[in-house]
Amino acid sequence: MLASRVIRAIHNLRISRVYLSTAALPKEDKIKLGKYEINYLKVGNGPHNVFCAPGALGTIWTEFKPQVEGLNKDKFSLIVWDPPGYGKSCPPEKDFTVDFLERDADLAHELMKTLNIPKFSLLGFSDGGITSLILAAKYPEAVSKLVVWGANSFILPQELEAYKKIRDVTNWSQRQREAMNAIYGEEKFARYWAAWVDAMERIYNTRNGDICSEYVKDIICPTYILYGEKDPLVDHVHVSHLHTTITGSRIHLYPEGKHNIHIRYAEDFNKRVQEFLLLP
Repeated sequence: MLASRVIRAIHNLRISRVYLSTAALPKEDKIKLGKYEINYLKVGNGPHNVFCAPGALGTIWTEFKPQVEGLNKDKFSLIVWDPPGYGKSCPPEKDFTVDFLERDADLAHELMKTLNIPKFSLLGFSDGGITSLILAAKYPEAVSKLVVWGANSFILPQELEAYKKIRDVTNWSQRQREAMNAIYGEEKFARYWAAWVDAMERIYNTRNGDICSEYVKDIICPTYILYGEKDPLVDHVHVSHLHTTITGSRIHLYPEGKHNIHIRYAEDFNKRVQEFLLLP
Protein backbone atom coordinates (compact mmCIF):
# COMPACT_ATOMS: atom_id res chain seq x y z
CA MET A 1 0.00 0.00 0.00
CA LEU A 2 2.77 2.45 0.96
CA ALA A 3 4.73 1.57 -2.18
CA SER A 4 1.75 2.33 -4.42
CA ARG A 5 1.26 5.68 -2.70
CA VAL A 6 4.96 6.44 -3.26
CA ILE A 7 4.59 5.75 -7.00
CA ARG A 8 1.52 7.98 -7.21
CA ALA A 9 3.31 10.74 -5.35
CA ILE A 10 6.28 10.63 -7.72
CA HIS A 11 3.92 10.54 -10.68
CA ASN A 12 1.86 13.49 -9.47
CA LEU A 13 5.00 15.47 -8.79
CA ARG A 14 6.71 14.92 -12.12
CA ILE A 15 4.08 14.32 -14.74
CA SER A 16 3.09 17.90 -15.50
CA ARG A 17 6.41 19.59 -14.85
CA VAL A 18 8.66 18.52 -17.72
CA TYR A 19 10.19 21.47 -19.62
CA LEU A 20 6.86 23.15 -20.28
CA SER A 21 6.81 25.65 -23.21
CA THR A 22 10.57 26.03 -23.05
CA ALA A 23 10.58 28.85 -25.63
CA ALA A 24 9.22 31.21 -22.96
CA LEU A 25 11.57 30.11 -20.17
CA PRO A 26 14.55 32.17 -18.94
CA LYS A 27 17.96 31.32 -20.31
CA GLU A 28 20.03 28.76 -18.46
CA ASP A 29 23.83 28.74 -18.30
CA LYS A 30 26.64 26.30 -17.54
CA ILE A 31 29.74 26.48 -15.40
CA LYS A 32 32.62 24.02 -15.03
CA LEU A 33 33.08 22.66 -11.51
CA GLY A 34 35.48 19.75 -11.22
CA LYS A 35 34.37 17.00 -13.55
CA TYR A 36 30.89 18.47 -13.99
CA GLU A 37 29.49 21.19 -16.20
CA ILE A 38 26.73 22.40 -13.93
CA ASN A 39 23.58 23.67 -15.59
CA TYR A 40 21.96 26.50 -13.64
CA LEU A 41 19.48 29.33 -13.91
CA LYS A 42 19.74 32.79 -12.35
CA VAL A 43 16.67 35.01 -12.30
CA GLY A 44 15.75 38.18 -10.44
CA ASN A 45 17.62 41.30 -9.41
CA GLY A 46 16.89 41.35 -5.71
CA PRO A 47 19.54 41.76 -3.00
CA HIS A 48 18.59 38.50 -1.24
CA ASN A 49 20.25 35.56 -3.02
CA VAL A 50 18.48 32.22 -2.77
CA PHE A 51 19.84 28.86 -3.91
CA CYS A 52 17.18 26.29 -4.89
CA ALA A 53 17.96 22.56 -4.66
CA PRO A 54 15.75 19.99 -6.49
CA GLY A 55 14.98 16.48 -5.25
CA ALA A 56 15.96 13.00 -6.49
CA LEU A 57 16.48 12.99 -10.27
CA GLY A 58 14.87 16.44 -10.29
CA THR A 59 15.79 19.45 -12.41
CA ILE A 60 15.22 23.19 -12.50
CA TRP A 61 11.91 22.95 -14.32
CA THR A 62 10.51 19.72 -12.88
CA GLU A 63 10.86 21.10 -9.38
CA PHE A 64 11.03 24.90 -9.17
CA LYS A 65 8.97 26.40 -11.99
CA PRO A 66 6.34 27.86 -9.57
CA GLN A 67 9.09 29.53 -7.53
CA VAL A 68 11.04 30.80 -10.54
CA GLU A 69 7.83 32.37 -11.83
CA GLY A 70 6.23 33.36 -8.52
CA LEU A 71 8.85 34.71 -6.12
CA ASN A 72 9.47 38.46 -6.07
CA LYS A 73 12.29 39.25 -8.52
CA ASP A 74 12.85 42.71 -7.06
CA LYS A 75 13.56 41.31 -3.61
CA PHE A 76 15.20 38.01 -4.52
CA SER A 77 17.74 36.61 -6.95
CA LEU A 78 17.18 32.89 -7.46
CA ILE A 79 19.89 30.45 -8.46
CA VAL A 80 18.49 27.02 -9.37
CA TRP A 81 20.60 24.10 -10.57
CA ASP A 82 20.32 20.74 -12.17
CA PRO A 83 22.22 18.77 -9.50
CA PRO A 84 25.40 16.96 -10.61
CA GLY A 85 24.55 14.12 -13.00
CA TYR A 86 20.88 15.16 -13.30
CA GLY A 87 19.13 16.86 -16.19
CA LYS A 88 21.51 19.02 -18.21
CA SER A 89 24.32 18.68 -15.64
CA CYS A 90 25.16 15.38 -17.29
CA PRO A 91 27.56 13.95 -18.46
CA PRO A 92 29.16 12.60 -16.38
CA GLU A 93 26.47 10.48 -14.84
CA LYS A 94 25.58 10.56 -11.17
CA ASP A 95 27.69 8.37 -8.90
CA PHE A 96 25.25 7.19 -6.20
CA THR A 97 27.73 6.62 -3.39
CA VAL A 98 26.57 6.65 0.23
CA ASP A 99 27.82 10.24 0.50
CA PHE A 100 26.42 11.56 -2.80
CA LEU A 101 24.24 14.15 -1.06
CA GLU A 102 27.20 15.42 0.96
CA ARG A 103 29.18 15.77 -2.26
CA ASP A 104 26.26 17.66 -3.81
CA ALA A 105 26.27 20.04 -0.83
CA ASP A 106 29.98 20.73 -1.29
CA LEU A 107 29.53 21.35 -5.01
CA ALA A 108 26.55 23.65 -4.43
CA HIS A 109 28.69 25.71 -2.07
CA GLU A 110 31.46 25.76 -4.66
CA LEU A 111 28.99 26.91 -7.34
CA MET A 112 27.88 29.88 -5.25
CA LYS A 113 31.47 30.84 -4.49
CA THR A 114 32.33 30.64 -8.18
CA LEU A 115 29.35 32.87 -8.99
CA ASN A 116 30.73 35.34 -6.42
CA ILE A 117 27.76 34.91 -4.09
CA PRO A 118 29.34 34.37 -0.67
CA LYS A 119 26.09 34.67 1.33
CA PHE A 120 22.72 33.17 0.41
CA SER A 121 19.62 31.43 1.68
CA LEU A 122 18.54 27.90 0.76
CA LEU A 123 15.31 26.41 -0.56
CA GLY A 124 15.65 22.63 -0.49
CA PHE A 125 13.08 20.07 -1.58
CA SER A 126 13.28 16.33 -0.78
CA ASP A 127 16.85 15.19 -1.60
CA GLY A 128 17.59 18.86 -2.21
CA GLY A 129 16.39 19.48 1.33
CA ILE A 130 18.96 16.99 2.58
CA THR A 131 21.64 18.71 0.49
CA SER A 132 20.57 22.03 2.00
CA LEU A 133 20.64 20.71 5.58
CA ILE A 134 24.20 19.49 5.04
CA LEU A 135 25.30 22.70 3.35
CA ALA A 136 23.86 24.86 6.14
CA ALA A 137 25.63 22.76 8.76
CA LYS A 138 29.01 22.58 7.01
CA TYR A 139 29.18 26.18 5.79
CA PRO A 140 27.34 28.30 8.40
CA GLU A 141 29.16 31.46 7.35
CA ALA A 142 27.61 31.20 3.86
CA VAL A 143 23.97 30.53 4.74
CA SER A 144 21.57 33.28 5.81
CA LYS A 145 18.37 31.23 6.15
CA LEU A 146 17.21 27.70 5.40
CA VAL A 147 13.84 26.48 4.09
CA VAL A 148 13.25 22.72 3.66
CA TRP A 149 10.28 20.53 2.86
CA GLY A 150 9.86 16.85 2.03
CA ALA A 151 13.26 16.18 3.60
CA ASN A 152 14.44 13.44 5.97
CA SER A 153 17.72 13.06 7.83
CA PHE A 154 17.44 9.28 8.29
CA ILE A 155 15.62 6.32 6.73
CA LEU A 156 12.93 4.35 8.55
CA PRO A 157 12.62 0.57 7.92
CA GLN A 158 9.19 0.94 6.32
CA GLU A 159 10.47 3.70 4.04
CA LEU A 160 13.30 1.50 2.80
CA GLU A 161 10.86 -1.35 2.08
CA ALA A 162 8.65 1.02 0.12
CA TYR A 163 11.65 2.17 -1.94
CA LYS A 164 12.66 -1.41 -2.69
CA LYS A 165 9.16 -2.31 -3.88
CA ILE A 166 9.26 0.40 -6.54
CA ARG A 167 12.92 -0.04 -7.53
CA ASP A 168 12.00 -1.63 -10.89
CA VAL A 169 10.25 1.10 -12.86
CA THR A 170 9.04 -1.40 -15.47
CA ASN A 171 6.40 -2.26 -12.87
CA TRP A 172 5.15 1.33 -13.01
CA SER A 173 2.57 2.35 -15.58
CA GLN A 174 3.83 4.07 -18.72
CA ARG A 175 2.01 7.22 -17.67
CA GLN A 176 3.85 7.19 -14.34
CA ARG A 177 7.21 6.87 -16.09
CA GLU A 178 6.78 9.33 -18.93
CA ALA A 179 7.97 12.54 -17.23
CA MET A 180 11.34 11.09 -16.26
CA ASN A 181 11.63 9.21 -19.55
CA ALA A 182 11.31 12.55 -21.32
CA ILE A 183 14.39 13.85 -19.48
CA TYR A 184 16.58 10.76 -19.21
CA GLY A 185 15.26 8.23 -21.71
CA GLU A 186 13.74 4.91 -20.66
CA GLU A 187 16.97 2.97 -20.08
CA LYS A 188 18.77 5.70 -18.16
CA PHE A 189 15.78 6.59 -15.99
CA ALA A 190 15.29 2.94 -15.01
CA ARG A 191 18.98 2.60 -14.20
CA TYR A 192 19.17 5.90 -12.31
CA TRP A 193 16.11 5.18 -10.19
CA ALA A 194 17.39 1.70 -9.31
CA ALA A 195 20.77 3.22 -8.41
CA TRP A 196 19.08 5.78 -6.16
CA VAL A 197 17.13 3.05 -4.33
CA ASP A 198 20.30 0.98 -3.99
CA ALA A 199 22.08 4.00 -2.48
CA MET A 200 19.31 4.39 0.09
CA GLU A 201 19.66 0.71 0.97
CA ARG A 202 23.45 1.06 1.37
CA ILE A 203 22.96 4.08 3.63
CA TYR A 204 20.49 2.09 5.68
CA ASN A 205 22.81 -0.92 5.97
CA THR A 206 26.16 0.82 6.44
CA ARG A 207 25.12 3.93 8.38
CA ASN A 208 22.11 2.63 10.28
CA GLY A 209 19.93 4.69 7.99
CA ASP A 210 21.62 7.98 8.89
CA ILE A 211 21.54 10.26 5.85
CA CYS A 212 22.57 13.51 7.54
CA SER A 213 21.47 13.41 11.19
CA GLU A 214 25.04 14.03 12.29
CA TYR A 215 24.91 17.41 10.55
CA VAL A 216 21.49 18.66 11.64
CA LYS A 217 22.56 19.53 15.18
CA ASP A 218 25.16 21.95 13.77
CA ILE A 219 22.67 24.13 11.89
CA ILE A 220 22.57 27.62 13.41
CA CYS A 221 20.78 29.71 10.77
CA PRO A 222 17.05 30.55 11.02
CA THR A 223 15.21 27.53 9.63
CA TYR A 224 11.69 27.02 8.28
CA ILE A 225 10.36 23.46 7.90
CA LEU A 226 7.22 22.98 5.81
CA TYR A 227 5.41 19.66 5.55
CA GLY A 228 2.41 18.04 3.89
CA GLU A 229 0.75 15.89 6.54
CA LYS A 230 -0.27 13.30 3.93
CA ASP A 231 3.22 12.98 2.47
CA PRO A 232 3.60 9.29 1.48
CA LEU A 233 7.38 9.60 1.07
CA VAL A 234 8.39 11.30 4.33
CA ASP A 235 7.02 10.19 7.69
CA HIS A 236 5.91 12.93 10.10
CA VAL A 237 8.58 11.82 12.57
CA HIS A 238 11.21 13.48 10.36
CA VAL A 239 9.59 16.88 10.76
CA SER A 240 9.49 16.50 14.54
CA HIS A 241 13.13 15.41 14.56
CA LEU A 242 14.30 18.37 12.48
CA HIS A 243 12.24 20.83 14.49
CA THR A 244 13.49 19.63 17.88
CA THR A 245 17.11 19.32 16.72
CA ILE A 246 17.47 22.66 14.89
CA THR A 247 17.37 25.32 17.59
CA GLY A 248 14.77 28.02 16.97
CA SER A 249 13.34 26.42 13.84
CA ARG A 250 9.72 26.99 12.91
CA ILE A 251 7.15 24.74 11.20
CA HIS A 252 4.16 25.13 8.93
CA LEU A 253 1.93 22.13 8.19
CA TYR A 254 -0.40 21.60 5.23
CA PRO A 255 -3.05 19.17 6.55
CA GLU A 256 -4.04 17.92 3.08
CA GLY A 257 -0.59 18.34 1.55
CA LYS A 258 1.51 15.53 0.13
CA HIS A 259 5.12 15.65 -1.05
CA ASN A 260 4.91 18.49 -3.57
CA ILE A 261 3.40 21.24 -1.41
CA HIS A 262 5.48 23.89 -3.22
CA ILE A 263 3.62 23.00 -6.42
CA ARG A 264 0.12 22.22 -5.17
CA TYR A 265 0.04 25.22 -2.83
CA ALA A 266 2.46 27.39 -4.82
CA GLU A 267 0.88 30.78 -4.09
CA ASP A 268 0.55 30.22 -0.34
CA PHE A 269 3.93 28.46 -0.18
CA ASN A 270 5.71 31.31 -1.97
CA LYS A 271 4.04 33.91 0.26
CA ARG A 272 5.09 32.13 3.45
CA VAL A 273 8.63 31.55 2.26
CA GLN A 274 9.07 35.15 1.15
CA GLU A 275 7.82 36.44 4.49
CA PHE A 276 10.25 34.17 6.34
CA LEU A 277 13.21 35.13 4.16
CA LEU A 278 12.49 38.84 4.60
CA LEU A 279 12.31 38.70 8.39
CA PRO A 280 15.12 40.74 9.97
